[in-house]
Amino acid sequence: MNHISFPIISPFQVFLLHLHFVLNKNANMKRIKVRLFVALMSVAMMSGCGAFDIHPYDVKVKGETDINAKNIARIEEATQDKDTLRFACISDSHQWYADARAAVGDINRRKDSLDFVVHCGDLTDTGTNKEFEWCDRVLSNLQLPYVAMIGNHDFLGTGEEYYAKKYGSKNFSMIAGRVKFVFLNTNATEYDYVASVPDLNYIRQQAEEDSLRFDRTLVLMHARPYSDQFNNNIAEPFEHYLQYFLKPMFCINGHDHAVQKEELFNDGLMYYGMPSIVKRKYFIFTITPNSYRYEEIDF
Repeated sequence: MNHISFPIISPFQVFLLHLHFVLNKNANMKRIKVRLFVALMSVAMMSGCGAFDIHPYDVKVKGETDINAKNIARIEEATQDKDTLRFACISDSHQWYADARAAVGDINRRKDSLDFVVHCGDLTDTGTNKEFEWCDRVLSNLQLPYVAMIGNHDFLGTGEEYYAKKYGSKNFSMIAGRVKFVFLNTNATEYDYVASVPDLNYIRQQAEEDSLRFDRTLVLMHARPYSDQFNNNIAEPFEHYLQYFLKPMFCINGHDHAVQKEELFNDGLMYYGMPSIVKRKYFIFTITPNSYRYEEIDF
């Protein structure tokens, strides 16, 4: 078998390659990208030894793959006859691994009263393979099934491809008890607004798919309407689609790194924003047959 040889490159060159990815992802930086990248790469070509082998475009995933689908199957089976659900929501762990481990430990202590866990995105800071691996080491210690959404930081570099292999689709859903959970990719700026993000057709499809199996819905996303990552040109149509097709009890989001409890459109639909993990706080939601409640957990 023929092998492709990759040059030995220094850590500084690795940084420059990653910088190239980041700049390429950000439309606002494209005007400075070429000058900066060419100048720095010129320096890099003269940088020294002490190098290591690396494949900068490698998206080989270590450990378990397709995590969301596997855990959704577990969640749906375990909750199919339940009329009350309890789940924990964490978000924006980035590179705060010590805080994430503490959150996992606190959730595990409450595992007998919880059904599952949701991570609302930004599993990583810069979308690198290593960051996904480090995050996986933390989340794999959860003693409950969990699902993870993609955040805007997880798109950087080859992060989008890694997430797809590790966790699955960026839009997905599950039915726990008689409640449908719809998870939406709302990171529009990562596509320079040229893709259907958020996907309004997916919202309509989810209202129709398996409609006999659920009575209520809940919508989760990384970036909420009117945040810097959302396509705010369609903020109001997005809300209309949610209300007309899904009629969710409430929405949950991450991204803003702060506790948020707001009715964004004055239409009765509440958005609950999760704090970043470094704030040492997460939420537990309880859905009962006729209502819901939430708790802010400090750890």
